[in-house]
Amino acid sequence: MSHRNWIELPRKEGQTSRQAHCDLPEGSYEREIGRDGFFGPATHVYHAHPPTSWSKFEGPLRPRAFDAIAVAQEVSDPFDAAPLLTNAHLKLHIWSIHTPMQHLARNADGDELLFIHSGEGALFCDFGHLTYKEGDYLLLPRGTMWRLSPKSQTVALRIEATNGAYKLPERGILGPHAIFDPAALEIPELDDAFREQQGESEWRVRVKRRDAISTITYPFNPLDAIGWKGNLSVLKLNWRDIRPVMSHRYHIPPSVHSTFVADRFVVCTFVPRPIESDPGALKVPFYHSNEDYDEAIFYHAGEFFSRDNIRPGMMTFHPCGFTHGPHPKAFAAGAKAAKTSTDEVAVMIDARDGLDVSLGASGNEVKDYAESWILK
Repeated sequence: MSHRNWIELPRKEGQTSRQAHCDLPEGSYEREIGRDGFFGPATHVYHAHPPTSWSKFEGPLRPRAFDAIAVAQEVSDPFDAAPLLTNAHLKLHIWSIHTPMQHLARNADGDELLFIHSGEGALFCDFGHLTYKEGDYLLLPRGTMWRLSPKSQTVALRIEATNGAYKLPERGILGPHAIFDPAALEIPELDDAFREQQGESEWRVRVKRRDAISTITYPFNPLDAIGWKGNLSVLKLNWRDIRPVMSHRYHIPPSVHSTFVADRFVVCTFVPRPIESDPGALKVPFYHSNEDYDEAIFYHAGEFFSRDNIRPGMMTFHPCGFTHGPHPKAFAAGAKAAKTSTDEVAVMIDARDGLDVSLGASGNEVKDYAESWILK
């Protein structure tokens, strides 16, 4: 992500806290107005009322929630997966498959990132054989030939970096082993399972370029590597290998949970972590109006502690341009410190460019989601 030379002129006016997200003035609600996804200049405004206590919200900026699993279609080709949210640099789909693919897929438009919501099976690709299970990220570099062979019904979030590539986020003073050790990244093996699937029977490779499909037919299986060397490969990472950065005295912004970074968006992973124990620290996400990114969150498992009535398999969408934050019940529960840890697992995509909602997502929408912030 680009970082501009912003004009930064810190000033104070009226009643404020000494430290952001901590020891707020009595009876106040903090709102962060920030740029560049929590990396740019920011101001904290202290309000007499919760910034999300609207009585009505109309128009295309309304926060939205969808039953993503209901959108998923049973298809054998990842390029036929049902779209959820898209823009020129990012295509977010939901994919369901239960039988082995009988052809290979190859994306010439950009990298693919699969997050396995449910199921288990095997991935075969140029680099070898790799097993997968619930909670795995599978990173498929642009141009890779691959196929899935599910052992059980598999549902995956498919995140395509159109004309882009995935990289690891900068870890700065945390050091290269923070969040997850790169040694935890698994790569495919040229093992017996890989060799057994080779043969002289006819195989097709479906190649996507500029959203058009070409088919290349071989009289043999082109996954016939006998060896490889280099620093480009398919990668696997499970959310259980992610060790989140945390502070018992300060609620850290979601950008610290970045897992993969693309040219115009980031992919973050929320995993279970201790809740802040300091009496003055916020224990739920702070109200914020991030003016540069659309935010989508896919809920994988557990109970998302800042939201009401959100279950695994759902997705929320908050376009940039309005303040959002925890639901009233979650904010109240956080203030009482009733819980000592979260048990959520969720994938967040922050997109620099506006996202369009698919017809399938709109047809499986929770219509009253925007009203869930209204105090009852």
